[in-house]
Amino acid sequence: MRWKNLRERTVYANRWFRVNLADVQLPDGRHLDHFLIRLRPVAVATVVNEANEVLLLWRHRFITDNWGWELAAGVVEDGEDLAGAAAREMEEETGWRPGPLRHLMSVEPSNGLTDARHHIYWSDEAEYIGDPEDDFESDRREWVPLKLVPDMIGRGEVPAANMAAALLLLHHIRLG
Repeated sequence: MRWKNLRERTVYANRWFRVNLADVQLPDGRHLDHFLIRLRPVAVATVVNEANEVLLLWRHRFITDNWGWELAAGVVEDGEDLAGAAAREMEEETGWRPGPLRHLMSVEPSNGLTDARHHIYWSDEAEYIGDPEDDFESDRREWVPLKLVPDMIGRGEVPAANMAAALLLLHHIRLG
């Protein structure tokens, strides 16, 4: 069953997102109004060192009033490639410059409401260049053993689904 987006109009827009109202035709011919959020792509990056520790950020999200472990992430700027944006975000938020990045996965974290796509990259090497430029983004940055990741996710310490999925895949790749 395929829904058809017959047309949409923007009801609000800024540099990060647009809120649109779509006229959607259902397979049986009925119509419904559906709000959706159009978002810029997000690039995410982390590094796993030789000791199989992953670089994470401990941060508070005011929207959900929740603390949790995350990977460095941010919006891809106009003209920026995905891997370059991921490397930039990691450096700005952690103070670590990643080595060559590998694409890990791309996910749609809320595809019933948004067209957001998060592109997640990782490296097995990084160079510490100093305090993070965007140190206000997290309370601290730590190297966390990958072997602890599944239990951390189970306890709700990695609340973002995209981050949890990426960390579980890294756990699988590195530890089997």
